[in-house]
Amino acid sequence: MKRKSVGILVFPEVEVLDFAGPFEVFSVTRLDEDRRREDPSPFEPFLVAETAEPVTTNGGMRVVPAHTLKSCPPLNVLVVPGGWGTRALMSNKKLLDWLRTRAGEAGMLASVCTGSLLLGAAGLLDGRRATTHFAALDFMQDKFPAVKVERELHFVEEGCLITSAGISAGIDMALRVVNRFHGEAVARAAARYMEYPFPEWAARRI
Repeated sequence: MKRKSVGILVFPEVEVLDFAGPFEVFSVTRLDEDRRREDPSPFEPFLVAETAEPVTTNGGMRVVPAHTLKSCPPLNVLVVPGGWGTRALMSNKKLLDWLRTRAGEAGMLASVCTGSLLLGAAGLLDGRRATTHFAALDFMQDKFPAVKVERELHFVEEGCLITSAGISAGIDMALRVVNRFHGEAVARAAARYMEYPFPEWAARRI
C-alpha cells in the first residue's frame, strides 16, 4: 500500500490542537480495524517548518519538524494550521511562495483556524468560499475582499480546498479528508477509535 503523504506546517506560535488534531486523525486511521496493530495508517503525516530547529508553539510546547520547506517530499495533502504566528507569516515571501508551489502540486489543500489567512495572503482563496476562526472573520473579509467569507459554517469545501473554523474544527476537517480518500466507514472508525463524536456534516459536501 502506498501511503498518502500529509505535510502539516508548523511555525512559531502555531496553535497546538490546530496541527496535533489533524495529525492524530491521520495517524490513527486504518483501512481494516481488525488489523489495527499490524497495518499502518494509509496516511503518512509529518510536520514541516521553515528550518529544522524546534518550533515553540502557542502555549510553549516545543516540537521538532520532520522536514524543512526545502527537504519536504511531494505531498498528497497539505495542511496549514493557524495561531497567533500566522500574522507575522502573512508577509513572509519565502513561505507564501512555497505554499503557492505546493498547493499546485498537492491533491488536497486544507487549513485550520487562521491558517486560512496564510492561504489568503498567498492568493489561494481569491474568488473562492472560505472560513476561519470566528474571531478572525472580519479581519479576513477586510484583508481579502476577493474571498467569499462564510460566517456560519464550521467547514467549507471547494473542490480540493477545505477550510475549517477554529482549533478543534481541524479534527473534523481531517475526518472529512479521510472520508474523501477512503470513505465514510473508515472515517467513522477513526473517530470512534479516538472516542470523538463523528461530525455528521463531514459525511456530506458543504
